[in-house]
Amino acid sequence: MNNMKEVDPHTTKRAEAFRMWMKAPMPMVTMTKTLDVTRLVRISKRHGLKFNMLMCWCITKAASTIKEFRLLPVNGKLIQYDKLAVNVIVTNRNGRISSCDIPFDNDFAKFIKDYNTLTEQCRSECKDLTEYDRMVVGTSALVETELDSVVNMWSGIYANPMLFWGKRRKHWWRTRLPVSFQFHHVQMDGKEAAQFLNALQQVLSNNTDYA
Repeated sequence: MNNMKEVDPHTTKRAEAFRMWMKAPMPMVTMTKTLDVTRLVRISKRHGLKFNMLMCWCITKAASTIKEFRLLPVNGKLIQYDKLAVNVIVTNRNGRISSCDIPFDNDFAKFIKDYNTLTEQCRSECKDLTEYDRMVVGTSALVETELDSVVNMWSGIYANPMLFWGKRRKHWWRTRLPVSFQFHHVQMDGKEAAQFLNALQQVLSNNTDYA
C-alpha cells in the first residue's frame, strides 16, 4: 500500500512557504522548549520501559495531531504522507551507529513491540532500517551531558523534522528536559511548531495510553 504521494504545493496552505523557502540556502528553523517529563520518568521506572522509547511514542503521538507533519519537501517536490514514523539512532554490536525507523502506531503495545524488535534487528545486523513511505520524525538523544539546545547543520538533503535532547535535569520532585526541535520552513511555520511542542507537553503530562 502506497502511503505517500506528490501534491501540487499551490493547492495547499504551504504554497507561499514553498515559494519563499524551497530554495533558501538555510530553510531550517530551530525552536527550544523545556519539557516537564516527571510523569514519563515515573512510568518508565514503574513499568521497566525505556525512557527514550516512551519519548519517541509521545513525540509521534503529538506530531500525528498536527496536519503539517503529513507534508514534507523532498527533492524539490512536496510529498504528502498518510502515516508517520520515528527515527532513533542505535549503537550496533560493532560499536558504530545505525539508523532505525519505527512505524508509529496509536496502539502503544504495538509500538513497544515494533520498537524493541526493530532496534534489536538494527543493533545485531548493523544496518539501517528505513521507512520510505512514511513521514519520519528524527530524534537524537545525547545523554552524555546536559544540553540547553542543539542547532543542527543543513545538509541540503534531509528536510525531516528532528528533536534533540540530552540528560534529564532533576530539581526537587520534578524532572525537566530541554528539547530542540528543528523543522523545514516549507513544512510548517513557527505557529504550527509551537502547537506541536505544546501538544507534546500535553501528551507527556496527561496521556493515559502508556500509564
